[in-house]
Amino acid sequence: MQEQSQPTLARSQHLEGVGGVRIAVDSWGQEDGPVVLFLHGGGQTRHSWKNAGADLAAAGAHAVSADLRGHGDSDWSPDGDYSLAVIRDDIISVLEQLGSPASLVGASMGGLTSLLVSHHRPDLVDRLVLVDVVPRIERSGAERITGFMRSAPQGFADLDEAADAIAAYLPHRRRPRSTDGLRKNLRQRQDGRWHWHWDPAMFTGSAHPDPSEVQAELEDAARALEVPTLLLQGALSDVVSDEGVEHFQSLVPHARVVRLRDAAHTAAADDNDAFTRAVTSFLLNT
Repeated sequence: MQEQSQPTLARSQHLEGVGGVRIAVDSWGQEDGPVVLFLHGGGQTRHSWKNAGADLAAAGAHAVSADLRGHGDSDWSPDGDYSLAVIRDDIISVLEQLGSPASLVGASMGGLTSLLVSHHRPDLVDRLVLVDVVPRIERSGAERITGFMRSAPQGFADLDEAADAIAAYLPHRRRPRSTDGLRKNLRQRQDGRWHWHWDPAMFTGSAHPDPSEVQAELEDAARALEVPTLLLQGALSDVVSDEGVEHFQSLVPHARVVRLRDAAHTAAADDNDAFTRAVTSFLLNT
């Protein structure tokens, strides 16, 4: 989907997370519209949602997209804590400052965060959209993501080299002719090399909860869901399998599932037309 004329330009600001960490957000549309908060996946930024944010605003929503701590223009965690629990509390703080319950749209790590927010503060959540993430994900797909995020610790000589790395990581997606969009995901340091704009302490920091305990907490949160819930599964995903979807449906029988035929784990970018149609219909037309 081509980016449409926006009713207003994106407004940028910082809101307060926990422990003094500032969370960067963009917003579109009228502030009295129903709030939709977009939360990106690991290694991404709030700019992943710019088309969807503009489209939802044009349909009448107050769309907000946040950089999770350690990503984009949000602060890095001073103590290296990037646990789902502290990210959850950041987003609860953001929702309290927005002053209205919201529909949460979360991809990957942002989706798991949304699930936990819905469990801990159901009063702040109207609807939930999980974008290619469930409590029981495929380990091989998750390891491929973290492997990519931990690659190139010395950065890239130029944006073309970074684009080549992304193309190898996402072979199903056509390599863009222009690399200008990567300037929002990388920063050029004084030595001239380009580095991913996320905190490496996400993999070396202080908080590393037991994975089995985290999964149990996510499953408990799913079982407790009462709000309308939509799961968007990328048909080409190596992170969410059909078995993972079936398990999620056993936990959340009222959940609606939409399979995006031409999308992988990065579903919103892979098939933006189908993604935006599904989200808009679920959030604003039902």
